[in-house]
Amino acid sequence: MHYTFYFWITLVFIIIAFAALQGACAYLSLLERKIAAWVQDRIGPNRVGPLGLLQPIADGIKFLLKEQVIPSHVDTLFYLLAPAIAVSTSMFAFVVVPFGQTTPPVSIPWPENQDQFTQATQAKLEAAKAEYEGETQFVIAPHVDIGILLIFAVGSLAVYGVILGGWSSNNKYSFLGGLRSSAQLVSYEIPLGMSAVAVVLLAGSLNAERIIDRQLEAGWFILYQPLAFILFFTSVLAECNRLPFDLPETEQELVGGYHTEFSGFKFALFMLGEYIHLITTSFLVVILFFGGWHLPWISTPESGPVIKLIVLCGKMSLFIVLSMLIRWTIPRFRFDQLMALAWKVLIPLALVNLLAVMVVRQIDLGKWASIVVLFVVSVAILVGAALLNAQRPRANGRRI
Repeated sequence: MHYTFYFWITLVFIIIAFAALQGACAYLSLLERKIAAWVQDRIGPNRVGPLGLLQPIADGIKFLLKEQVIPSHVDTLFYLLAPAIAVSTSMFAFVVVPFGQTTPPVSIPWPENQDQFTQATQAKLEAAKAEYEGETQFVIAPHVDIGILLIFAVGSLAVYGVILGGWSSNNKYSFLGGLRSSAQLVSYEIPLGMSAVAVVLLAGSLNAERIIDRQLEAGWFILYQPLAFILFFTSVLAECNRLPFDLPETEQELVGGYHTEFSGFKFALFMLGEYIHLITTSFLVVILFFGGWHLPWISTPESGPVIKLIVLCGKMSLFIVLSMLIRWTIPRFRFDQLMALAWKVLIPLALVNLLAVMVVRQIDLGKWASIVVLFVVSVAILVGAALLNAQRPRANGRRI
């Protein structure tokens, strides 16, 4: 992309991103099955192609060729609309995710006050626009000033696909799955957003590209906000319906949950939307807390775009693998535990952490002082929360 909008370049980027996401989702399903087999001491898929590498292609052909059954008791319009909403909202959120260097690296010292930061940022943008006019930008929609907000807004719309899928099926188990999903996603979006706001306060921008560029000068935000990272990553697992937060589709209780009545390609669209959402949120974790494409001594502003893309995708892949390992490690919560974790634990921790960041930013500490203070505050909040939980009276022999 360019600072000036070019339709055909944007169209090419969309096609490349669309194809890459489809291929990545197909082979993520294979990777997840391989990881599950490794954790459970099984062999896993190994029949189709060498080492089972052609299994995703066989699965895709199977979904396409299966009979597209539409049960007679469903609301047909919303029944067909639900999987389309689930996958389209997940893909649309990817348009503002930078997958390479976008904002040119114009050096800005750590600001002594907010006015200096505003002036330095404006000067950097003007210098970048004048010097790098016409340079390629590795993002479909570059320089969207509310990029992080757009990702959250569009990503939250995915819940409509799940709710419509459960409601339109006219199946009580599917309907319960849809209700669970609405309660879960609404609840966990609150700590998700508040933990991201803490990073936005440090970066001074909602623009994903500027957040990455800011970390080149100030250091990765994981150093400032380890607690926000834990809250954000936990909420991401809940937003993606990943174990231990897959209550909307728990087979042991709901006979499949919101997608019980879906089969063939419609079921594949639901799964595709879930994997795309996992990819987008994993990119977001890397962008907000781990410097995006930056890696000291390997991927710097002077490195080529291929190295930066490899580094960014490598970081993203680590969090996807971590999500898959968690799925086969931690047992599923009960629904009351799921809701209590959000409202009684994550949201209070996110509020206290956000307040601490606001105080530190208002005081205008320097770079290293901010790192030390915010890191110590994050650890203190976690320790305090653990001590409070240990002192709480037991209810029915269990702690929440």
